[in-house]
Amino acid sequence: MELIQNTPDLSAYLAADDVIDHHHPVVRGVAARLAKEAVDSYAYARLAFEFVRDTIPHSQDSGDPRVTWRASDVLEQGTGICYAKAHALAALLRAEDIPTALCYQKFDVVHGLVAVRFNGAWHRQDPRGNKPGVDAQFSLDGERLAFTPEPESNEMDYPVLYAEPHSAVLSALKAAPDRLYLWKTLPTAL
Repeated sequence: MELIQNTPDLSAYLAADDVIDHHHPVVRGVAARLAKEAVDSYAYARLAFEFVRDTIPHSQDSGDPRVTWRASDVLEQGTGICYAKAHALAALLRAEDIPTALCYQKFDVVHGLVAVRFNGAWHRQDPRGNKPGVDAQFSLDGERLAFTPEPESNEMDYPVLYAEPHSAVLSALKAAPDRLYLWKTLPTAL
């Protein structure tokens, strides 16, 4: 699948905003700790991915009712669904000048992940969090995502790489008072 930037300006994939708030002290603090352990940007990207995947539980898996959407809140509160975890990873990567896009897959509901740009190409990564039957890994040599869409079941990969969260995703997150409500209002398509 050919990934398509929704804006040709690569600097958009480094920008901070209200959601991917990589200027926030919490994000900067985590990024600085991870950067101390990394020998280069590839190592940093892997560490950031593993940090979000492994230390921020997916709120559905953990039973946490809180809904987070801003990257700094995800890192501070230590919880989030796939979209929120993707926002946190994007912020950590952008904090270290690694172009990062938000991208999506369609299953029963829309699933969120990121793409990082290395060596002139985009590479999708899924920080959702592993569990039995899910083994997402950081990889620049072929995708190791949490889920693979089955086209015969109307599942698909969306090819668009967004510089900002999709409005349908962000609206659902912001409107949800808790995860149970959110689960009833997740977008089913983009």
